[in-house]
Amino acid sequence: MVNESPQGTPGRGPRMTRRGRLALGAGLVVVVAAAVLVPLLLLKEPPAPPPPEKPAMLLIPEGWRASQVYEAVDKAVKAPPGTARRIAESGTLKLPDDALGNPEGFLFPATYPVYRKTTARGLLDYMVRTAGERFGPDRAVAAAGRGGVSLYQAVTIASVVQAEADTPEDMGKVARVVHNRLAQGMALQMDSTLNYGLGRSTLDTSHADTRMDNPYNTYNRQGLPPTPIGNPGEQAMRAARTPPPGDWLYFVTVRPGDTRFTADYAEHQRNVQEFNEQRAAAPN
Repeated sequence: MVNESPQGTPGRGPRMTRRGRLALGAGLVVVVAAAVLVPLLLLKEPPAPPPPEKPAMLLIPEGWRASQVYEAVDKAVKAPPGTARRIAESGTLKLPDDALGNPEGFLFPATYPVYRKTTARGLLDYMVRTAGERFGPDRAVAAAGRGGVSLYQAVTIASVVQAEADTPEDMGKVARVVHNRLAQGMALQMDSTLNYGLGRSTLDTSHADTRMDNPYNTYNRQGLPPTPIGNPGEQAMRAARTPPPGDWLYFVTVRPGDTRFTADYAEHQRNVQEFNEQRAAAPN
């Protein structure tokens, strides 16, 4: 006897309808398409991020005056002339109280990055903040205990050292001359302070210059100038705080690399005479 299926067909299982065959075919197409799509998606890399902006670099040399820094900042950020000065004179920079809002001495000399979005205010803030980190206040407290000077006085001395020293090696000796003269109540008699007060830079100081009524004329005024006369670097600041021992009261740079330090006025006069002879013999 032959067994019959429920549908009456001998020896065969259930048969798929035409709709079922179409659905299965569509499912296979989807599976195959997905199998192809996934490798393609894996092969397609995400877009690379844009390269980081390469900043321009602004160099502020040691000893530059604030006026020079302002001009360089305006040029670096393409701001109208006078922008940095107006910001500096607004009294909003975070300076020591002694500075009375004047950033001279605290625009730290260094190389600063300048991006497209960098502003004059941002650069000035950065310079003042860097000076605060490099100069104190913790270092200033320790220095005041050793040398008897405040942070602001130390920066002022350092600015004179930066302007007067012919070589880095001479900075300590120049600082010692300043400290010795202050201790003895002598006028500093520094050309650099007078030049700052007159807004000039020159090696020629006349007797008439030394008699001028100017707060930066340390020929006829005792003590330090009322403000720093430039923006000193760390080496000048170290010299101002911890000068080497010595009795020097006078110095003159007879020729480049040859600065004579002495405590004897007569010897100093001979050195000055040699300096004058060197200047007179130099070609114009």
